[in-house]
Amino acid sequence: MYQTLLENNLAELTSRLFELYGSRWDFYKIIDRLEVIMKKASKERSGYLAALDEEAVKAAESESVKPWYLDEKTVGMMLYVDLFAGNLKGLIDKISYFKELGVNYVHLMPLFDCPKGENDGGYAISSYRKVQPRLGTIDDLKAVAEAFHKNGIRLVLDFVFNHTSDEHKWAKAAKKGDEKYRNFYYIYDDKGEVDSWNATLREIFPTVRRGSFTKLNEKEWVWTTFNSFQWDLNYSNPEVFLAMVEEMLFIANLGVDVLRLDALAFVWKEKGTVCESLPKAHTLIQAFQYVARIAAPSLQFKSEAIVHPDEVIKYIQPYECRLSYNPLQMALFWNTVATRDTDLLTLSLKKRWYIPAKCAWINYIRCHDDIGWTFSDEDAAWLGINGYNHRQFLNRFFTGRFNGSFASGEPFQLNPTTGDCRICGTMASLSGLEQAEKTNNADLRKMAVARMKMMYAAQLALPGVPLLYAGDERAVLNDYGYRKDKAKKDDSRWVHRIKTDWEKPFEYDSQREVFEFVKKAIALRKGEKMLGGNDIYFYDVQDNGVFAYRRGTIHVIANFTDRVAHFRNDAWAEYSTDMLSGKKVRNYDVLSLEPYEVLWLKEELQAQRA
Repeated sequence: MYQTLLENNLAELTSRLFELYGSRWDFYKIIDRLEVIMKKASKERSGYLAALDEEAVKAAESESVKPWYLDEKTVGMMLYVDLFAGNLKGLIDKISYFKELGVNYVHLMPLFDCPKGENDGGYAISSYRKVQPRLGTIDDLKAVAEAFHKNGIRLVLDFVFNHTSDEHKWAKAAKKGDEKYRNFYYIYDDKGEVDSWNATLREIFPTVRRGSFTKLNEKEWVWTTFNSFQWDLNYSNPEVFLAMVEEMLFIANLGVDVLRLDALAFVWKEKGTVCESLPKAHTLIQAFQYVARIAAPSLQFKSEAIVHPDEVIKYIQPYECRLSYNPLQMALFWNTVATRDTDLLTLSLKKRWYIPAKCAWINYIRCHDDIGWTFSDEDAAWLGINGYNHRQFLNRFFTGRFNGSFASGEPFQLNPTTGDCRICGTMASLSGLEQAEKTNNADLRKMAVARMKMMYAAQLALPGVPLLYAGDERAVLNDYGYRKDKAKKDDSRWVHRIKTDWEKPFEYDSQREVFEFVKKAIALRKGEKMLGGNDIYFYDVQDNGVFAYRRGTIHVIANFTDRVAHFRNDAWAEYSTDMLSGKKVRNYDVLSLEPYEVLWLKEELQAQRA
């Protein structure tokens, strides 16, 4: 099979690499070396990996086969191994929990070796071939992959390919003056060169360091887009590409189904630009994709592009990333519960939802990271909203500094110059449950629980893979203990990175209520074929408290407000049944939705009613 895949994809791979490295005299030697790497990796894919590859190739060749990630039965969760299960061996024992909940796509947050102390939650990789000792070993990770696959669970890991930690062997060699490895990074001894790059770059972590470079020693600077201990890789050097291909294929051969491409918008740099989402960044990712098609054809790429919505969509292609996080959907769900106005949500999703066939969104409400307000300013302006001012409002609202706010969140990376920041917090705390339980207010508790159920139901019926963040399905509240930890106190994202208490998974009855609802909604989704695939139609509404869409003959209607809202269903049949409650409704009547009520209305054929 390898030879056939090579012949079918080598021309496309070569054309991408020629765009990146074609001016080099040794270009074809680079191709020859790459082929040796791919052939070796392909030969190492035996057993269930080979079977998965064969299945993937057949699916790719058939227009009628629905990819597994567009199946209604695919439901995901992301988690930190140590916080969720202690270590990798403990994770195998939690397979029964995934099955109880209905989860069969599990994203393990960064688990490869990284510096002790500050390490950006594991996103500063010191070795791509060694697991953090406290979590286990590479053999433990292989055992997890095998156990997952035996139980029908897809394994997702991060591919942190924009940067390494400053403790990686390449960085250590560069510090010692090894010219080969100095060229793996952007190291300059000319402050003018550093300033000329900085002049057009956006500051990502302004509280950590101003600009995008870190002083390496008295005379030199190294490019560090994020933290000072994360050194950006120099992909204009083909040696970096070849080295990272080897790392990627090593990870894939552990038994990984999906690689989340971390910070992919930043991987290509050109002087005088913002160095984000450049055309050659796409070319580079496509080159990695064609390598995977040849050497590990069942491997899928998931885009993590937290950039302008119009740029996010550009990464979603069968020849680039078939899967992509949907940061617009996530941000606008939170925007809408704050404003009680669905106009921006509906307008933005109608304009930007549709993606190529056999590609899918990863839809989420919360994740391991912060919430950035990545809506389009152009969309906001169309509705008479000033984007900058609106983000300031949202930041105040979700940090509890806006009068009447129900949210308990923490600011992340507050920019002292612009006042901009992002938001951290668990789904429950941001939804008002923390405020309700701390004050023992029954009315606030009812609203918070209803708010969470509504968002979950609206998310779970969308096309693509619904992704839960571990703990949110049990409505855990913020943990402020990170403030006392020297290694974590300056990173407020730890407020929602919480250790699971398996002895006491529910502190409040409200948390159990949310969990049981999520479990029920997942089961309903997995039993309904119309909730698979990519088909969706977004409704225009008269009441801007309502967000509504249709999946076949299932109509999802959500009230994003704390008041009664109204909707008239545009159905073909006269009657529908709400899948969530069993309630029957007459479609041609105006529906009155209680605060935060959500309906999955499935049309009834006349024969079904007879």
